[in-house]
Amino acid sequence: MLLGRKKLKLETERLTLRLPVHSDFQQWSALRLASQPFLTPWEPAWAADHLGRKSFTNRVYWARRSMTGGTALPLFLIRRADQVLVGAITLDNIRRGPAQAGTLGYWTGQPFVRQGYMREAIGSIVHHAFTQMDLSRIEAACLPENAPSRGLLEKSGFKYEGVAQSYLQIDGRWRTHVLYAALRHDRRGRTQTG
Repeated sequence: MLLGRKKLKLETERLTLRLPVHSDFQQWSALRLASQPFLTPWEPAWAADHLGRKSFTNRVYWARRSMTGGTALPLFLIRRADQVLVGAITLDNIRRGPAQAGTLGYWTGQPFVRQGYMREAIGSIVHHAFTQMDLSRIEAACLPENAPSRGLLEKSGFKYEGVAQSYLQIDGRWRTHVLYAALRHDRRGRTQTG
């Protein structure tokens, strides 16, 4: 299983998806700070030290432990042409046994939105999850009014499954989310057998 490898890298047409490393701190903190007004309406409230080096160091260690332990796959999206960080994607809450499922979360820095980067990343991580990690189901949730995220999930093959009341605390308050899922052997909507 590739999840336990510390050097895991996924490649797309324009991106390398890899674990965060300590030397990413400056790019990460600058991109998050510049994108803060764009990101905060859609994310859990940032801690006071969210952009600090110690917080980032903890994030790097958590990413390594989570990947090695098989509980999450937290990856940065690095544009191969110039090694610029464009965002991050995490397959988290990985459940084995009868579930064989995980939950997808992602963010893109504001300068890089609507350029197809996250769609590439989602396609890559979902393919990896189904073919290399033997997962059967990938779940995702977003705020109902987040039309760009809903469209991204739908274009990435996720299907709408319903609504979860008070699902997550976003920007400091409990918010209802719409739920989506991608299934490895998806038969939903198909009319022919085979």
